[in-house]
This record gives sequence, C-alpha cells and structure tokens, in this order.
Amino acid sequence: MLSLGVLDQVNVPEGRTATEGLQQSTRLIQATEELGFSRYWVSEHHSMRALAFSSPEVLIAHLAAATSRIRVGSGGIMLPHYSAYKVAENFRLLEALHPGRIDLGLGRAPGGMPLATRALQQDKVVDVNKYPQQVLDLIGYLHGSLPAGHPFEKLLASPDISTAPEIWLLGSSGESARIAALLGTHYAFAEFFGTPGGQEATRYYNEHFESNDVLEEHPRSMIATLAVCAETEEEANRLASSGDLLFLGIRTGLEVPFLPSVKTATEYPYTEMDRLHIRQTRQRRVIGTPDQVKEQLIQMSKDYQVGEILINSPIHEEKARIHSYRLIAEAFGMSAR
Repeated sequence: MLSLGVLDQVNVPEGRTATEGLQQSTRLIQATEELGFSRYWVSEHHSMRALAFSSPEVLIAHLAAATSRIRVGSGGIMLPHYSAYKVAENFRLLEALHPGRIDLGLGRAPGGMPLATRALQQDKVVDVNKYPQQVLDLIGYLHGSLPAGHPFEKLLASPDISTAPEIWLLGSSGESARIAALLGTHYAFAEFFGTPGGQEATRYYNEHFESNDVLEEHPRSMIATLAVCAETEEEANRLASSGDLLFLGIRTGLEVPFLPSVKTATEYPYTEMDRLHIRQTRQRRVIGTPDQVKEQLIQMSKDYQVGEILINSPIHEEKARIHSYRLIAEAFGMSAR
C-alpha cells in the first residue's frame, strides 16, 4: 500500500509573520499525525524571506515535541556546509529525545544563493566531491562503527544511545541516486522541483542498490511532490495559484517575499512567458478532487517505482491547507497510527 507523508517548507503566508508561519506548521503536523500520515519533513533553505526558518534540526525538536507518533525529519540537511560529527551529535540527541521517530535526510545542494553559501562556509575549504565520505563518516558516528584507522575512530558522538535515525539521501539528479545506491542508504527524489530524469534515477537506485553492512537496509525509495486537493477542480486550481506565483519567482529569479494569497496570485500581471512557465510547471503538479489526486499519486508511485510519497502543499489559507491533506487521507482510507 502506498504510504503518504508531508514535506513542509514552512512558508510565511502573505499578511502573516514568520512566527505565525511556524505556528501554522505546528498545527499542521498535529493534524496530519491524526490523519495517519507517515512522516513530516522540513527542508533547509537560507536567506529566503518567504520561508520562516533555516535550521531544520531546531524545528524538528519542536515539532517532535508537539507530537507523539509521526516520524519527523529533515528534507534535508545540506551536509557539505557542516561537520559530519556535529550533524551526528544533533541527530543522536533528537533520536534520544524521540526514539524511533527521527529521520535524517541529507543533501549536497547549497540550499540558497551564493552569498548565503559563502557565509555558511566562511573560512572553510569545502569540496562537494567529499560528500560520499561525509555520509559514510556520519553513518559511522551514528552507529559507533567508524573503521579501524579512522582519525576519529575513538570519538563519541554524544549521547551514547542504542538506536539511530533513518538515513535518506535526497536529490534531484541521477548522481544522488548513484551515491545512495553505492552507500546502501534510502533515497528520496525531489519530484516537485520539476527536474526531469526522476524515473530513471529511482529505477537506477532500485536496480543498483548495494547493501551496507552497518545499515543492513533493503532498497527503499520515495519522491516528494506538490499536491493540492479540494472538493472541486475549480477550487483546487484556485488554491494552487499561490504556489504558482511563488515557484514562478524562484524560477525567474524574482524573489516573492511570502506565500502569496490567492487574490495576489490571481491579480498578478503575468506576462505570456510567465503563463508559459506556469503551464509547464503545472504538468508536474497534482491538483484536483480527491479521486483525481488519488489516481495521480498512485500512478506516480508506479512510474517512479516508489512505495512512499511526501506531499508539499503551499496553500495560503491555513484551513484550506489542512483540509487538502484531510481529503487526501480520506481518499486513501488512512487512519491515525
């Protein structure tokens, strides 16, 4: 059976503050936990006014404390910015506080504009080609399994606990799928970015997966997609207009400093090129009634050969956003676990 989770970028809705955006996300995770969604991930992006946070590990602690069953994780930690040791300490602490509920999603993208990257990596020498080794080091710290001869072999990533977070490598390219298969981790493809090649990436991962002696995992992949659901197609398309304008700004380099209201989005003076961008983007969105959304999500799971999908729903109106997730849960016959 297809499992569904949530990807939350924690937008700042137009007319609201970042604090209010964070409060809305707290209510959303509580609602989706009750609806039976499997996990709730938050992303890492820097210096973006439309997003209410940039530190997923801090937000994960808050969201996990506000819930009791749903898995909470990062989608993801941009590992090249950081020390694998410090990331291991952060996520071991989260796992100790919330055993069996923490996911560690990892990425190698910068998660922001070049200026933010320069600030994050100030006075550091960063080589993204060392990312696979960073992942292996992180696995070693989390599982107390650094190999003999490793320079930090005897180092403890505190606290010393018997469980570890699930590790997922995130990507929007075939290279991330190759690394995940080689290292024996789970793999998640960012389908909602609109990057082509996702089906080939997940197929490569599933076919070339190599078991990791430490993780002892089987191949396990999922995708994250954007979905908006309402009782009618007209209403779903109306609600989706907010995300249309937000992602148009990202694609064209025009920063939209909030998640636009439907009014702002529908009254925006789009050019013909803007409308073309939106039509192209909409081809990779799941927007419609509960039956339509269910049918499309099931088809996507078959196309990508995945057993789980994370749903990102950038809907400006909080009640409509929660209702969208509720309609999807009901369409799939989900119930709280």
